[in-house]
Amino acid sequence: MFNQNGLSLDQAPPISVVLRFFLSGSLFGILAGIFILFFQNNIFNIHSPEALTLTHTFTLGIMLSFMFAALFQMLPVIAGVTLKFPIKKAQLLQYPFILGVITLLFAFNFTHAWIFMLASALLGASILYIVIIMLKNLLKLPNHSASSKGMSLTLISLAMVILLAFYLTATLSSFNEGSYYLQVREAHFSFGLFGWIALLIISISFQVIEMFYVTPAYPKFVSGYLPLKIVALLTLGLIISFFIENIWVLIDIFLALILTGYALITLKRLTQRKRPLTDATVWFWRLGLSALILSMLSILITLFSDNTLFSKLSYIFFATFALSIVFAMFYKIVPFLTWFHLNSQGYFTAPMMHEVIHPKTAKKHLYIHIATIVTFIISLFLPQFIILAGLLTTLSFGWMTWQIIHAWRLYIHTQKTGEKFDMGTI
Repeated sequence: MFNQNGLSLDQAPPISVVLRFFLSGSLFGILAGIFILFFQNNIFNIHSPEALTLTHTFTLGIMLSFMFAALFQMLPVIAGVTLKFPIKKAQLLQYPFILGVITLLFAFNFTHAWIFMLASALLGASILYIVIIMLKNLLKLPNHSASSKGMSLTLISLAMVILLAFYLTATLSSFNEGSYYLQVREAHFSFGLFGWIALLIISISFQVIEMFYVTPAYPKFVSGYLPLKIVALLTLGLIISFFIENIWVLIDIFLALILTGYALITLKRLTQRKRPLTDATVWFWRLGLSALILSMLSILITLFSDNTLFSKLSYIFFATFALSIVFAMFYKIVPFLTWFHLNSQGYFTAPMMHEVIHPKTAKKHLYIHIATIVTFIISLFLPQFIILAGLLTTLSFGWMTWQIIHAWRLYIHTQKTGEKFDMGTI
């Protein structure tokens, strides 16, 4: 059984739990590509229904699905947390969650009060349900690693995102006056991007960078304190914004500097790998971390110049950061889990990891991903390129969807036809 630095896979959930969230995230990615083809350059008008629809397709449909997959897998592996009845919990989360996301996307485009309320109920109930369960299990741990502490703070941030969203949807559906709408919207946005997406990636990276790529450990001042600093800054921003609205300018500066520092340190760690071979996942990490730096620099430029071009670039680069890391994790997790679960069931004919997803397949996806980013950037200057960006987005997630289907079919085929070790003769 694989075990390194206290990491154990003995209590890993069934492979179907992880793959189901990867699949839903990929399908929402295809939907995002279709939205881009229809909405075109209106997606860059940040407060338009088109932008809100695409943003929440990305943050909820894509990223939250992928990150639920990561949490279900990584909590037992990294933190040693046992989630009882994982299949049942995954179903209780996923079905209302998917319906809630779709309902919210309709709400942005039809603005009926009851649609916003239904979306809030479905998303709030499903997400808060799993957040409470995961947090409860994490808080029971006698000893915490940097990753488990970071995950706990990440889940608290996700709960804040949902609670703040309740206020926003209540305002949009005219259930309250929305006196603090702007302050809450900024906090919702910041907790979502920095306290949830960025912080979960950071928390997981504290162990997977060292585990997957055999690098030196992060410095204690980073792994021990960075997650707490991010959540503390976000909380301060929320509280103070009710009295000083412009406080988010100062908070964003600190967050940009902190995340830039994290990205530089992680890029340095990747140059110190003890395994010199470089696969596509290393380049996904490098691309994502470089994009995070560019996103933070774009935010700083926007804060001081109010330049709309750099504001748009900050969103493109942040999405690049998040998706690049998700793809890197995907191409590590899915092949390993397929082999691991079959091997642990006794199949000596279990496919090797390169037979589940070949390294060249991951590299081809890397090229598609880079091309997608480039076309999005070009579309800011040549609007007609947004069509190509939409097509490439659909291709990128369609590519990923096929890898998931292929891995599942291979898993089922091996279970039906594979040969097992005869334990009685050993």
